[in-house]
This record gives sequence, C-alpha cells and structure tokens, in this order.
Amino acid sequence: MKADTHPQYHMINVKMTDGTEFQTRSTWGKEGDTMNLDIDPTSHPAWTGGPQRLQDGGRVAKFNQRFGGLSLTKK
Repeated sequence: MKADTHPQYHMINVKMTDGTEFQTRSTWGKEGDTMNLDIDPTSHPAWTGGPQRLQDGGRVAKFNQRFGGLSLTKK
C-alpha cells in the first residue's frame, strides 16, 4: 500500500446559521478553522417542513403544453 495516500483528518469548528457551533473531524481547511454554513438542518425547508415551492415546467408540463389540445376521440 502506498504511503501518504489518505487525507489528513483534524478538528474543525462548524458554525450553523442559528449561531450554534460544534466540533467535528474533517479534511476541510486546517486544524481549528471555522466552517460557516449557509444552509443547515435548522434552516432548510427540506428538514424543517417549511414552505416548499414546486417548479412548473417539468416533463409533464412540457408535454401538456405541446400536446394538450389533442384528443384521442375520432371526429
């Protein structure tokens, strides 16, 4: 096995959007650096159940836009 192929783990501080901090081991940054999160489980709607926005323009919407006027009945 080759030497020095694995990344070096060290302790960093993680600061969440609400100001709470915790320490974890990571390969990010240097020992003692602080990672400031923009999105975390305390603020993101996927975890909080907050307002969600559905994007219109998916495959079904595009299909209906192109072929919505067609009917399957004989004339």
